[in-house]
Amino acid sequence: MRTEYSYIPDSLFKQEYALSRAQEYIEMILYSVVAFSLPFILGHEQLLVGSVVNCALVLAALNLRGARLLPVILLPSVGVLLAGMVFGLQSASLIYMLPFIWLGNTMLVFAVKELALSRKKNRLAALGAGAFAKTAFLFSAAFALLSLGLVPVQFITAFGIFQLATALCGGAAALGMQEVKRRFVIA
Repeated sequence: MRTEYSYIPDSLFKQEYALSRAQEYIEMILYSVVAFSLPFILGHEQLLVGSVVNCALVLAALNLRGARLLPVILLPSVGVLLAGMVFGLQSASLIYMLPFIWLGNTMLVFAVKELALSRKKNRLAALGAGAFAKTAFLFSAAFALLSLGLVPVQFITAFGIFQLATALCGGAAALGMQEVKRRFVIA
């Protein structure tokens, strides 16, 4: 019983299928390390880096519970910032976007958990809803910060159409990987 944390939605504690605590920690570490280190390895390949990060986010949504989601939600953007490659000389501007990126990642994860796992809706529909919500939120934040002169105009594209493309591509890859994983685990 989670009475101590009753303000946290139950969907954040759901999994598509049961994993042991050790398996959850292994997956949390794997998704986090991949998402964090990719900008150092691939540099400014936003479509590839973003797709892999969104794949990790959707896999985390389907497999991890509670606080184990946090590293996967937070670390990718920190990796991009530290790598300093994705936006070149404009990387420092990314600092202003960090809280919005974290919230956008949370929106994607929560949409998949709430719609696909709690409400048992179609996983593709859940992914689409989460991807569109994340993109709309990040685009709005980038537009507002651009209007304030805090970020460069390139952020509009990066947090607009590219964000939608990477969320949908990465999410679709995650759903395919999850299907393969589930067949091996449940078989």
